[in-house]
Amino acid sequence: MPSISYHDAVNEALERMDDLGYERGAGVDLANHGPMGAEALAVLGYEGEVAGWVERYRVAMPHHEPPAARFPLDPDDESSWRPALGAFDRAGDWERLFARELAGAPWRDVLARWWPRLLPGLFAGLTHGLIRTAHAVRALYGSADGKPTQFQLAELARGLAYWAARYTALPGQARLRGSYDLAGAIAALPRVPGDGGPMHPGVARGRLARLADLPGYAEALDALAVEHAPYLLSEMTAQFSDVYLSHDEVFPVPLIHGVTAPAAARLVLPHLPADQYEPTLAALWQVHTALLLAFTTSRRGEGTGAWRAEPAPELRAELPSLDELGARAVEHGDEHVLKFTEACRREYALRPDPRFRAAVAVAQRRIAPLGRGGTTGRPVVPPYP
Repeated sequence: MPSISYHDAVNEALERMDDLGYERGAGVDLANHGPMGAEALAVLGYEGEVAGWVERYRVAMPHHEPPAARFPLDPDDESSWRPALGAFDRAGDWERLFARELAGAPWRDVLARWWPRLLPGLFAGLTHGLIRTAHAVRALYGSADGKPTQFQLAELARGLAYWAARYTALPGQARLRGSYDLAGAIAALPRVPGDGGPMHPGVARGRLARLADLPGYAEALDALAVEHAPYLLSEMTAQFSDVYLSHDEVFPVPLIHGVTAPAAARLVLPHLPADQYEPTLAALWQVHTALLLAFTTSRRGEGTGAWRAEPAPELRAELPSLDELGARAVEHGDEHVLKFTEACRREYALRPDPRFRAAVAVAQRRIAPLGRGGTTGRPVVPPYP
């Protein structure tokens, strides 16, 4: 039995990281993963490891200063808040707005009010606005006696504020009115061939900048058929575990978000009005389309099970259980590995697909661990939008 509860471990972690800014890195702007990683670690059942992990994370990479609020935003005046969407220099103003909102109304009401406003910008921070918000929501509904602490409410305010400040609207609008299931829609999407070299950050950024002009993008927005939300979320996480397994040529972090974003949405949807389910699924598919077009140059082994024949030792032998993979994730320590392992374990419990276990095993090899001395072997996320 853990010596500290989930609630106490998460709340203490949020207090320890209260001084960190939204992003980190020298000369780059990488999302602050501390609150998300700590919460995932506690969910994996390692509450007693959270404090030590937080201290290692804090020194692994310098964080930027928390943003200062400058000009107030009026949540009831669209001409006040809408121009500030995607303006990172207004992050402090967004945080103050959401702190006021959460002080004056139940957090579920605030979430329901702002979700449709933020959803078109779901790609924000490579979906980290959504993911940070979802981890904060889970901590809130898992809070002791149903009474959120000031740090838990502040974390939800920051998740929403990061989403708003890094709001990134992709071109066009996805609608679930097509005839393809998810596997068919992925297979039908043409890929833009590369030059044979690695998919470095500049190439991916360039593709994202001209996304609307890439072959197949516009058609993909209307390709996917509507499905019951829980089923389609499971399809998304399973199929994009397959995508992750199939693309060892891609930098090992970006495609992870094809799994962690829908897994995060699953945490939030029960707290939203039902009429937000379909728009959320459509927005996730649009993000998936962007990830595939930006980071892959061919289908490689997608949908074929070719990953089973990979020479990687973790795929040659019987796959470890997710409990074992959870223990390995804790030892590994990288925040993306922790979040990915927790998301895949949760998704596997709903749909026992071996691709979840295989993808976790592969991610733990592809991504450099968090150094016990406080350094990572390499940057975990290039500076994508």
